[in-house]
Amino acid sequence: MNFMRFKFVYFAISALFILPGIYFLLTAGLKLSIDFSGGTLLEVKFIEPVSELDNEKILTTTEGEVEIFSIQQTSNDTFLLRLPPLEREQVETIKTGFAVLSQDLEEVRLETIGPTLGRELLIKTLVGVGLAATFILAFIAWRFKQAKFGICAILAMFHDTLILIGSFAILGHFYGVEIDALFVTAVLTILSFSVHDTVVVYDRIRESQKLYPKMELEILVNKAVTETLVRSLNNSLTIIFMLVALLLLGGETIRWFVVALLIGTVAGTYSSTFTAAPLLIVWDRLTRKLKR
Repeated sequence: MNFMRFKFVYFAISALFILPGIYFLLTAGLKLSIDFSGGTLLEVKFIEPVSELDNEKILTTTEGEVEIFSIQQTSNDTFLLRLPPLEREQVETIKTGFAVLSQDLEEVRLETIGPTLGRELLIKTLVGVGLAATFILAFIAWRFKQAKFGICAILAMFHDTLILIGSFAILGHFYGVEIDALFVTAVLTILSFSVHDTVVVYDRIRESQKLYPKMELEILVNKAVTETLVRSLNNSLTIIFMLVALLLLGGETIRWFVVALLIGTVAGTYSSTFTAAPLLIVWDRLTRKLKR
């Protein structure tokens, strides 16, 4: 089957997922957790379930003492509060607001990060992604002796990154999902996974070029995709099955980390075959036209 005959259809499918994400990224942005914005995250759990009506009572009790950015009832007995950076005494003031409902409560989590540390982590994240992209570009260009392989691989990598970040911009806008340090881990993991699959396809193209030096690049690319497609799918499905199990059983703490890995894995599997490979053909045709 000639997969590369539909290369512009593949690009259209990619655009269908990337453009909405870019729109929400530009208009709504990403919801940053305290890892990046700084602040205090307080999670408390009651022995007995608490109704939604009492939620408003808590806000009324504590609002005059300490500013509350947001309060989320994650279950019948658990509340999650986002607050400005607080001292321990101020946290106790917040917990006093909960005491009007019940004296039996448990502090599940308390995290405080200053604004300076949050900005520093954000800068390091951007630098880390930039360094990863640079090293990958240099390695692939050196490994395949042609810059176009490295550039097309990086474009496919950014394709996956845009889909992942855009998806979380949409999730943040509609469901209030925040990005944290685990999200950064997911992004860097997906960058590696995406390039790993792309290198397998590119390596098969390079081998075919040595065996059939006079054959058209589109035929060689299609041959490489056909030979590696089943392997890529099998490899990705084993990861997806594990992630689905982790999503169902892993709990609230890592839920969105797993979702990020799932989105990135699917996008990376798609891009290595249906973005990185067709980009080589488009690059080759444009180069030939410019030389005429």
